[in-house]
Amino acid sequence: MAGIYIHIPFCKQKCSYCDFHFSTNLQSKSTLIEAINKELELRKNEINQPLETIYFGGGTPSILTENELDSIFNTISKNYVTSSIKEVTLEANPDDLNKEKLNFLKSTPINRFSIGVQSFFEEDLRLMNRAHNALEAESSIKLVQDFGFENITIDLIYGSTTTTNEIWKQNLQKAIELNIPHISSYALTVEEKTILDHQIKKGITKPVDEDRQNEQFQLLVDTLTNNNFVQYEISNFGKENYFSLHNSNYWKGIHYLGIGPSAHSYNGKKRAWNIANNSKYIQAIQENNLPQEIEVLNEIEQFNEMIMIGLRTIYGIDLNRINSEFSQPLVDSFHHELNQLINENLVAQLENKIILKPEAKFFADGIASRLFYIN
Repeated sequence: MAGIYIHIPFCKQKCSYCDFHFSTNLQSKSTLIEAINKELELRKNEINQPLETIYFGGGTPSILTENELDSIFNTISKNYVTSSIKEVTLEANPDDLNKEKLNFLKSTPINRFSIGVQSFFEEDLRLMNRAHNALEAESSIKLVQDFGFENITIDLIYGSTTTTNEIWKQNLQKAIELNIPHISSYALTVEEKTILDHQIKKGITKPVDEDRQNEQFQLLVDTLTNNNFVQYEISNFGKENYFSLHNSNYWKGIHYLGIGPSAHSYNGKKRAWNIANNSKYIQAIQENNLPQEIEVLNEIEQFNEMIMIGLRTIYGIDLNRINSEFSQPLVDSFHHELNQLINENLVAQLENKIILKPEAKFFADGIASRLFYIN
């Protein structure tokens, strides 16, 4: 099985923390959707197996019109094997979800919503410069449920200067009360050249407190696991049968095709990524060129990626694959550092897989880096 990710690089306004590729100028939207459809046609031979998942990300895919969304689905159905599709996700902002929109979306293959709530509190939303308010955050979820959609995930951000531990507890409790079956939750990070970065450097906003972020991460884990959620990836919590198939396939190394400006693709041996410029992307596609760079992963890069991804998930690092797929220097280095991490009580071995200890999950990336092979 394979997946397609489609990047819709448009938003109504810029969130203070965001460094993704997008534009708030919607004038070229219809032309860019035409280019996305053409890229889907140009790259149809890159996937030689049936599709299992489609994921509309961004940006804000929920700003697409009925005709634009229909055209993408029609292009996919004409050029790819769609009989095995199980999951079609649309990222959406709460302020885009109204009865008229949902009535149309009900008629499409979309069967999963990823709603960018971020917080149910006004002070958090103002800091993040979100386009919706707290009332819309809650009402959009109820409306989606009223239209019969059960497979819903929401994004929540913790660790901002406005998010006290009490507010964070209430955010989590609200999500539980709304019967959300999946939650993706991330610490607020300050990326360079974002609005938030500028505000902190100018003293307008306080810097984030990493100790508070760690506290709120532990609150997140404890609260959700006590309410029948499984932390199947560091930042992703789902009830049984509600794990994200698309994202799980990323973490399992399954092939996917990334369509649209800045979108990434992976086929097991190489990565490709499209140019993060809307006008240059459109021009290249119109000339039947793929505006992408390609990186062929060498053995060390494949090894380190397996470590990074595996350690972030409940699937863990597969020792059988480590021992059989890589050369002896990499294997020896891995086992030497692994023994130290086990002695430090940071990881555990369960049969043939290595997983993080629960108390070490907030530090997953740092622990993974210790297992990397550095040439």
